[in-house]
Amino acid sequence: MLKKAIGIDLGGTRIKGVAIDHTGKLIHQVYTPTNDSDGQSWKTAIRDTILELKQRIGENEFVTGISAPGIPDAENSCISFMPGRLQGLEGFKWTDYLGHSAYVMNDAIAALAAEAKFGSAAGVKNAILLTLGTGVGGAVLIEGKIYQGAFQKAGHLGHLTVDNRGERDICNLPGSLEDAIGNCTVAKRSYNKYQYNHELLEDYRKGDPFATWLWLDSIQKLAVGIASLTNILSPETVVLGGGLTAAGDDLFKPLENFMDHYEWRAGGNCTRIVKATFGDIAGAIGAASFAIMQTEK
Repeated sequence: MLKKAIGIDLGGTRIKGVAIDHTGKLIHQVYTPTNDSDGQSWKTAIRDTILELKQRIGENEFVTGISAPGIPDAENSCISFMPGRLQGLEGFKWTDYLGHSAYVMNDAIAALAAEAKFGSAAGVKNAILLTLGTGVGGAVLIEGKIYQGAFQKAGHLGHLTVDNRGERDICNLPGSLEDAIGNCTVAKRSYNKYQYNHELLEDYRKGDPFATWLWLDSIQKLAVGIASLTNILSPETVVLGGGLTAAGDDLFKPLENFMDHYEWRAGGNCTRIVKATFGDIAGAIGAASFAIMQTEK
């Protein structure tokens, strides 16, 4: 049995890399800018990240998992479909490029795999996960198993409509949750006042009226989306991950207030909303765990 694994999470802003052992213990982690400018630089950055982690591990016997946005092929060898972002990702065979076995999975599903095995959803049978970052990823756990559905498309919870009059997103849905809160649309939503969510958050904390309206409007739509999902899937737990969760109480407190208003709590049952244990490295840890599981089949 392989005892060490490298996990890579390819995000729109950063590449997160980890090395773990078979128990999920973190050995080392590294962050690298994605640099999605030419469709090639981020590939080189991933290769260099893996080489650095390999040196940290200090051995050649390891396996690699890669989490990325989009839908993987049936063999988990590449992302077969990812419209609109990361030029060159679709159909790119990582094993051929890296020269050793590499397994690819959707980033949010990877994050849920980590949380269900080692983190905030451990021991939970029914859960959903939302990753709040450049976009909004999602994954679903039903009766202890990650549900991917036909064509491995299930779990794209960020493409739930929360405003039917909004613009269409990359999956052709109007007013999606991703467009409501994802980092990718901050400039558009703020009329170019902000380029990133952390800039918006800074002004919200200062009490700026426009920032306060925009921040709370985004969280209100997040609450509407989560409340809708609780009616459809009835999870015990909702796990929130991704860079936006670094906002802490500035995210979770207003979200709790909005959920008090929107969630249908039949019989007094309330869905638990928790922060991901692994934060923004959950996708990388989940990818590494998935790669280990693939070698054990």
